[in-house]
Amino acid sequence: MSTPLKHAPCFFTLLFGLAALTHPASAAGGAARPPNIILFWCDNLGYGDIGPFGSKLHRTPHLDRMAREGMKLTHFYSASGVCTPSRASLMTASYPRRVNMHKNARGGGVLQPVEPIGLSPSEVTIAEVLKTAGYTTMLNGKWHLGDQPPFLPTRQGFDQYVGIPYSDDMTQREGQPWPPLPLMRNEVVIDAPVDRNGLTQLETREAIRFISENKDRPFFLLISHAMPGSTRAPFASDAFRGKSKNGPWGDSVEELDWSAGEIMATVKRLGLDESTLMVWTSDNGAPRRQPVQGSNLPLGGWGYTTAEGGMRVPAIARWPGRIRAGSVCEELTLTMDLMPTFAALAGARMPQDRIIDGKDIGPLLFGDPGTPSPHEAFYYYQMDQLHAVRSGVWKLFLPLPRRHNGGAAQPPVPVNEPARLYNVQADPGETANVAGTNPGIVQRLLAFAERAREDLGDLNRHGSGQRPAGWVADPQPVVVPAALR
Repeated sequence: MSTPLKHAPCFFTLLFGLAALTHPASAAGGAARPPNIILFWCDNLGYGDIGPFGSKLHRTPHLDRMAREGMKLTHFYSASGVCTPSRASLMTASYPRRVNMHKNARGGGVLQPVEPIGLSPSEVTIAEVLKTAGYTTMLNGKWHLGDQPPFLPTRQGFDQYVGIPYSDDMTQREGQPWPPLPLMRNEVVIDAPVDRNGLTQLETREAIRFISENKDRPFFLLISHAMPGSTRAPFASDAFRGKSKNGPWGDSVEELDWSAGEIMATVKRLGLDESTLMVWTSDNGAPRRQPVQGSNLPLGGWGYTTAEGGMRVPAIARWPGRIRAGSVCEELTLTMDLMPTFAALAGARMPQDRIIDGKDIGPLLFGDPGTPSPHEAFYYYQMDQLHAVRSGVWKLFLPLPRRHNGGAAQPPVPVNEPARLYNVQADPGETANVAGTNPGIVQRLLAFAERAREDLGDLNRHGSGQRPAGWVADPQPVVVPAALR
């Protein structure tokens, strides 16, 4: 194993008083401390998979209640249609290409076990920012940003970690010298192979334990659910298996809803309801399966792509007394916005020595419903290739002579695609190409695209604003104790 990359931590001034002025809601009622923050982050769950976003197939009463008591963000985007880049973006408030986590060492779209690449320890993560404001932090569930010691969550600002280091489908198989799928506590494997049917139950128990143990101080809990996951037959416990109307996928979704209900009940029982911000979302859309499992409706397309169904995800924000019950935000917002927003609420200053792409969306969560998006443009990348640009209600798929399809390690295929323009507010299914009748809008979005290419790069083009990923010279499998072999 190579020497871990040197971590150059940033030291931030705590600005809670200023944050309270920016977010009057955070100081309402004379709160003596910044809010607790619980972020639910599902894996591959589609836009249309839960009741608040239109599902009539899955029973999600707890998420229905969360939406009634909070806000739905209906134009909320992950920065990628696949999981490693989307997770890197959440952690750093930066585009995946900016932190060079847009593909793996073999050219594919996500990290695999025993990769030399990981999230650089020189990046400042959402957990590290919040720790400067006195938060205790935990990641509970899937990581997928590097399984080598320098890249583990406990080296990236999380005081505690319990979960799997990569996707649930990355198991031992013929031709893959991978270890049994490990369950880790901090940096030690405690089970291998883990029983995937029990992961949501485990994540829920660990979340309740962490909340209970830290009820008297501000905490940040990231519940990074492993489900519905990447395995073609998702997992669920005995209490949910076979109980939904949609096979294993529905069983898994309904157990995720149960988990949210258990955690909301714990927060209420401990008297923390009015001092806790909860955000519930997904890392990307549901992938295409035959037969169909997840749903991204009414959006077009599937996970692992740059279609709306690949990158626009369901999102609910709840904070009783702070976020208006039953409200809806239709403005463009991003998972990258969560770090700046949480930092403002916590009174923690964001890094000043690097480009941060996310914006503080507190005014949208707590303020005037007419507040506009802070984003002039949003960029849809497939690995290292820029596919599309959104500005306002308009999304332009760029004219491409060749394109990456999916997240596999395959060269771009010739396509000779013309530009396609959609109004994704009126036409979320991306069915009516109006490029021919809106040449001015096309040109404006093409100019945004060129700006992104200069800063973030594109196929065979380096961006001036990119930062290096982490790297180790001799990656090794996670160590499975002899007693578990």
